[in-house]
Amino acid sequence: MSNWETILCLPDYQVPYHDAKLVRTLTRLVGDLQPDKVVHVGDFLDSPEPSRWNKGAAGEYAGTLQKSLDQASDVLIDLRVVYDGPIVLKLGNHDRRIQDYVRRYAPALAPLRALDFGRLIGADRLNVEICHDVYEVAPGWLVAHGDEGSLSRYAGGTAAGLAQKFGKSVVCGHTHRAGLIPHSTGYNGRTRSLFGMEIGHAMDLKRAGYLKAGSANWQQGFGVLRTDGKTTIPKLVPVINRRFELDGAIYDVK
Repeated sequence: MSNWETILCLPDYQVPYHDAKLVRTLTRLVGDLQPDKVVHVGDFLDSPEPSRWNKGAAGEYAGTLQKSLDQASDVLIDLRVVYDGPIVLKLGNHDRRIQDYVRRYAPALAPLRALDFGRLIGADRLNVEICHDVYEVAPGWLVAHGDEGSLSRYAGGTAAGLAQKFGKSVVCGHTHRAGLIPHSTGYNGRTRSLFGMEIGHAMDLKRAGYLKAGSANWQQGFGVLRTDGKTTIPKLVPVINRRFELDGAIYDVK
């Protein structure tokens, strides 16, 4: 597939609640694969401190936000050590928490460049592009975070709904589920298919204190898009028993 480009799509990390071993293994995969582009679908950072759920509660005053930002920066630095190609980070709802908090409770500070998300995590220094909007990453395929429409209870359903809404196939995160759902339309044997691909998450469920019993109907995984400029082929890669496979190579999460 020498004429095909590879786009590696990374899932919600939600630093500092990320699965450090899985994130490290995904970084190793990037170094081995050397894709043409790396895309993160959003919620790179969790930033619980300024969330509306913590307003007025102990979490708002935890004093841990800078530590989380430093951890997020370290993850990007590790990625840049092994890969010098284009990296795009699509903002998710958790990534927007800091700016939303400032606009709501300290609007005079909102224009400060120092509070730009990219600067806060060091993306500007590492030549990582921050994307605020849905955008076309490959022919017929859009990157969204997943909060741009209604949520489905089924894995892949949220992305499939967005695909029908936008009229193009969609890869997204947000739901923390891993699923690939097609939707075809047409007549007289002529059909057109749209795909919705949700690529799971890379969180450590034990660290997400808001989960009851540390359990949820979530799946770890990531996605790959391969395109020759005309056709784009999606591949959903689940992480099962701390292992995943891509192109015949088995990776152990460690």
